[in-house]
Amino acid sequence: MKIIKNGTQPSAVGPAEWFTGTVRIDPLFAAQEPARTGGAYVTFEPGARTAWHTHPLGQTLVVTAGCGRVQRWGGPIEEIRPGDVVQFAPGEKHWHGAAPATSVTHIAIQEYLDGVAADWMEHVSDEQYQK
Repeated sequence: MKIIKNGTQPSAVGPAEWFTGTVRIDPLFAAQEPARTGGAYVTFEPGARTAWHTHPLGQTLVVTAGCGRVQRWGGPIEEIRPGDVVQFAPGEKHWHGAAPATSVTHIAIQEYLDGVAADWMEHVSDEQYQK
């Protein structure tokens, strides 16, 4: 058994290569071999969002606070709120983030395949975000 005490893992700023706007990542747990699942709280300030990306084994988001947006490639932008669970299929191109005037926090859970949990692509343009 392992207990990771609240407040023992430092927060990180979401890197500009992967995010637009202010994003904070608070780690929850890392994959421990042979397991390959990791998770983190991710908080997006209003208007902040990920770049387009995929996950080799998919991703699950559990919204815990605020109001956000998600979109899969070719689909409409959808609103997400606390209690919503979003599941992206393996390889599904998507982005997620906050609404324009409201922050959002979600738990992001994804698996690593050969050490890779996400494949990052181009940034979501302001035009794409505001559709």
